[in-house]
Amino acid sequence: MNDREALEYTALRDTIRSRGTARVWVFLAGIVLWAGAVLATLALGPIPATSLVPLVVLGASFEAVFALHAGVERIGRYLQVFFGDRWEETAMAFGPPLAGTGSDPLFAVYFIFAALLNVGPITVAQPVPAEWAVLGAAHALFIARVLYARQASSRQRAADLERFTLLHRR
Repeated sequence: MNDREALEYTALRDTIRSRGTARVWVFLAGIVLWAGAVLATLALGPIPATSLVPLVVLGASFEAVFALHAGVERIGRYLQVFFGDRWEETAMAFGPPLAGTGSDPLFAVYFIFAALLNVGPITVAQPVPAEWAVLGAAHALFIARVLYARQASSRQRAADLERFTLLHRR
């Protein structure tokens, strides 16, 4: 490994570490902001559409977490292919841990639970059927997005590994 490659490797490892930490903080900050937005919507009074504000906060937080996670995974596959990184290779070969010992890097269960809790202020506002339809659809779309991202994330390592391997052979 020459000096430039060593610098690149070190910078990418640092990026993985910092983005991994940032992902957790973005999640925690997003949940706190979401909770504050829910309380604010309850304080404003019975306006069903205000429930979209905390949902947008939740959605933005999820997208930030997802982007950080996807970026870290992609960098890991790059290191695996272009630098022969044994940690990345071993982590990928190791596979899923024992049942109940893994973690959810996207915090999907918590985001979905928060979206379901976000329906509470809507019920307090006593919406008409049309409002229920629109607000319910917005919440369902968010939950579908989280589930889709979780599924896509489970396939990302293999897909990125294949793509980087093809690029490396050029």
